[in-house]
Amino acid sequence: MNRIRGRKLFNSNSQVCSMNGVKATTLLILTVFLAGEWIRPTSAEEREYRFEGRISQSVLENYLSRAVTFAELLNPERTGKSLNGSVEDNIRFLKNVGAKFAGRAIYMWGNETRLPRLLTQAKPIVEMIHQADPDMILQAAAFEIVSSQVNEIPVPSRVFEEFNLKSEKRNFRYEAMLYPDGKGHNHWRKGSSIPDMSRLETRLWFYFLSTGYIDIGIEAIHFGQVEIMDNRDPQHLHWQDMLSRVRKYAIGHARRNIVLCDAHVPSGGIVENGKLLFDFHSFPLRIEEVPNRPGHGILKVGYLDSIYKRSKGGISPSGWTCDHLPYLAEVDNFGSSGRGGQNIGAHWCWGYDEICWFAHQPEEYRNQWLRYAWKWIRRTDPAGFLQMPASRTLADPVGKVRWYYANTRSEKVPFGFNQEDTIKSIWEKKYTPTANYENRNIEGWQIKLNKDFSVCICIRYYRNRGEKNLVENKLTGIDCFRAESADVKGIVKTLSAHY
Repeated sequence: MNRIRGRKLFNSNSQVCSMNGVKATTLLILTVFLAGEWIRPTSAEEREYRFEGRISQSVLENYLSRAVTFAELLNPERTGKSLNGSVEDNIRFLKNVGAKFAGRAIYMWGNETRLPRLLTQAKPIVEMIHQADPDMILQAAAFEIVSSQVNEIPVPSRVFEEFNLKSEKRNFRYEAMLYPDGKGHNHWRKGSSIPDMSRLETRLWFYFLSTGYIDIGIEAIHFGQVEIMDNRDPQHLHWQDMLSRVRKYAIGHARRNIVLCDAHVPSGGIVENGKLLFDFHSFPLRIEEVPNRPGHGILKVGYLDSIYKRSKGGISPSGWTCDHLPYLAEVDNFGSSGRGGQNIGAHWCWGYDEICWFAHQPEEYRNQWLRYAWKWIRRTDPAGFLQMPASRTLADPVGKVRWYYANTRSEKVPFGFNQEDTIKSIWEKKYTPTANYENRNIEGWQIKLNKDFSVCICIRYYRNRGEKNLVENKLTGIDCFRAESADVKGIVKTLSAHY
């Protein structure tokens, strides 16, 4: 049995034997797991979720391994009125699948004047969720956007005091948060720009926003595209300043005296003097099209700016050291190209952003692809974890449905996309392919293919050639094929080329 990083990837048994007068024959048996689970099951009782003030790497990874993106979880007005969802069913979903980390639970994309009402309405839901599961971490987001609406929000005296400024009666100042040279002005729309973290007013705003989230029970904050907000701060001194103040506030105000901070890091992370800026990293999946298979997508190390095997290490804010900081890979949303269904390259997958591509796939493929993506990331990079899609906006609607819910479709969530049971089974590691095989013989390979196309056992005889070396990364080209019998030829072609 071969093991790579402690996870069983395949069986490789070689033996020399006599067959039909042939003096030496090597029998190579390669078992490729496409959708079956190979990681040892871990019961809920074995997983540790306790932390206080600091968080260990193992506990952090336990949380990341049970992370979902659940946008607008704490916004009851949108959930019930415009998104055709249900707060009650969302809480049931989290408990049922075993989620421990709910990302993007509360956020704004501009429209800052709604913040006071948003926080007020969110707090009772936070309490309901923590009553259902006291371990749950809820994440807010402070994105790479400020709008002119901040001009209508008063600066509290406590914010001035934190920055050792004389308290005065005034509102936040939008223009004072922007790049002086005009960079990023009106980038998102007129009156909505990319903030400059080197500006004091920006740090006042982000501190105010972050501490407001902490006060309602938030324990993690995602800071969006941090690297486009620090163009005048190459050593990230101002980000360090703002985050240190937010972390200081969490001591004595957060539920467990800590707030976990992360951001999208196309560079692989921010490290200064050996110290990591964030508690963990996050990044989009970066799904590559399979050109000759319309609609299909795969994950690949080195594709575009994907983070796989690139998360930088150092000393974490909690004091432990790592070679690669743990990270979440999420099914991201970033708008519509207007060319959905076309292979246009760049960050689009078949012309869609990631969540729209996923939502437009058939239900069976969505479920299969989640299993594939989960295992591919865990096998490819031990630092990475798939953040399961649970709730997210659809810039390219599926029919008339403009919001993706993974919830099982029901009266309360009539447009659920039915990934709930799949997410639960992946995390519980109960998925077992049915033992119903079909035998094939193609180009010297004896193929024993599971009827649900989840396990493929390939056997080939090598005469007088000795034992072959099986290299993990040479399997990546065949572990993503969709469930169609035609895939067998592709599998054989890839195997023959490498072995």
